[in-house]
Amino acid sequence: MSKKHRQKGRENPQIKNPGAPLAEAPQIVRPVNLAGSRNLFFAPDDSSRDFGSVLREVQEYISSKYSTLIIDGGGDEVKTNVKRYIAKYIQDGRIAVSGMTEEQLVDALYTEMAEFSFLTKYIFGTGIEEIDINAWNDIEVQYGNGSTVKLDEHFESPEHAVNVIRRMLHVSGMVLDNASPAILGHLSKNIRIAVLKTPLVDEDVGVCASIRIVNPQSLKKEDFINGGTATAEMLDFLAECLRYGISVCVAGATSSGKTTVAGWLLTTIPDSKRIFTIENGSRELALVRKRDGKIVNSVIHTLTRSSENEKQNIDQDMLLDMALRFNPEVICVGEMRSSEAYAAQEAARTGHTVLTTIHSNSCEATWRRMVTLCKRKYDMADDTLMSLVTEAFPIVVFTKQLEDKKRRMMEIMECEILPDGQRNFRTLFQFQIAENRVEDGKFIIKGQHRQVMGISTSLQKRFLENGMPQEVLAQITKGGLAG
Repeated sequence: MSKKHRQKGRENPQIKNPGAPLAEAPQIVRPVNLAGSRNLFFAPDDSSRDFGSVLREVQEYISSKYSTLIIDGGGDEVKTNVKRYIAKYIQDGRIAVSGMTEEQLVDALYTEMAEFSFLTKYIFGTGIEEIDINAWNDIEVQYGNGSTVKLDEHFESPEHAVNVIRRMLHVSGMVLDNASPAILGHLSKNIRIAVLKTPLVDEDVGVCASIRIVNPQSLKKEDFINGGTATAEMLDFLAECLRYGISVCVAGATSSGKTTVAGWLLTTIPDSKRIFTIENGSRELALVRKRDGKIVNSVIHTLTRSSENEKQNIDQDMLLDMALRFNPEVICVGEMRSSEAYAAQEAARTGHTVLTTIHSNSCEATWRRMVTLCKRKYDMADDTLMSLVTEAFPIVVFTKQLEDKKRRMMEIMECEILPDGQRNFRTLFQFQIAENRVEDGKFIIKGQHRQVMGISTSLQKRFLENGMPQEVLAQITKGGLAG
């Protein structure tokens, strides 16, 4: 019997508290005790049946009698009814599985039939960032603290894995088959899934998938400082950039903390400023603020919509065009990944403050990456596009998850435009590594953030033109930051 069926009481797949401290294991809300509230008035006929055969039998029965409930999904009432039907069937048939109570059996059967097998508690738990399915029998979970754990639990077979993944993709209306063996989908507004199946992977693998879970966390400035991500001076500087009209791009690889940094920066924007966010496929930002039940800030959250019908496809480029008609003061493009980079830099050069993220290897490489993306829109000369993107985004932040799994803001760089049109790259802040060693199989990295150069006089001038008081500018430029 698979180890997953020996767990005690599978829990209700609801996020308990997305803002809670990161946990070493998923924290799940306890389920309503349905089957356990009933007492069997007889002993089961056979206590040695294996779970797989029981699952097939119950699944066939429920599918024939109550298939509409399973297909439609539904809320707590539907879940309660389905579990009740399962409990009645196993009671009437005196069915039992060795090592499992009736409650455990009902829960396990339900999650296999209507949810996502043993993955449910990880997908809807807290403290988990990613679930990587390398094969049907090889699953890893990445926690928010950077640790990765290879699970003892796994699917029953390659076919079982494919069936569960298909059930996940059904939520977003996607079909996984031989005609479409590579699929991008979502489970909810904050859970993305990328899937590959045969013939793109081996038959004995079944399916490969990456389930990315974004739990918006109410991180405060002190959390970044205490965690060593950045210093107070760095965070204050970036917040003042957005406050006074300087567009910022946060760069880095996957899981480097780009979106977390960008999300916090958006929380520093005054309630009176109108924010328009654009995200691709799934929501990672949650910026609406309420006080005494009333919304106090001005935020419009939008999502792209992908469709095989080109006329129904709504991409970030189209949403950026719409954003300009909503009178925004700050536009957030969740991630620049294609031709929307051109529209983003146009918006940034025409009086809008733009915050965005991008995949890149360094601060300097970020502007070159923007040029590459802009060329997907218009095939203009590289020098011309470089002039545009450096004017649009004078500040770039580079984040990285180091080998010790800690996320650091590695560098903040300004691109200064000189009077003759030349560009001068100025490193304002930098994380300097003093020691990097391996001890008992663990990486130990020591270093510190340093102020390297000051902001340029041209950037100081832009701050003042955009309304920054002299005393605030003086505070930013004190301690060696003055150009």
